[in-house]
Amino acid sequence: QVQLVESGGGPVQPGGSLRLSCAASGITFSSYGMSWYRQAPGKERKLVATITSTGGTTNYVDSVKGRFTISRDNAKRTVYLQMNSLKHEDTAVYYCNARRFSEYYWGQGTQVTVSS
Repeated sequence: QVQLVESGGGPVQPGGSLRLSCAASGITFSSYGMSWYRQAPGKERKLVATITSTGGTTNYVDSVKGRFTISRDNAKRTVYLQMNSLKHEDTAVYYCNARRFSEYYWGQGTQVTVSS
């Protein structure tokens, strides 16, 4: 059974930082590209950042470039999203995604709320 379990979300003040984690089981983690998506209230789920299976290449949506960093530890079967300089508009449920060709899996999501 494939499981992606996100953690690390919560409330944070503007300008603050959070580190999200997504622990994978049931897949050969090192064979999957990993991504973080987010879904704000009343809006569609959108891609935030991606990292290749080896961790050699990362990509970010423009709105988070320079503030967020995606990374992975294949030995720990975990992908991370370091979020700095958080803004109100970063408030959303953040989802982990594992993808290999046409096969993909989602985590259950973790809430990030940026509020003063």
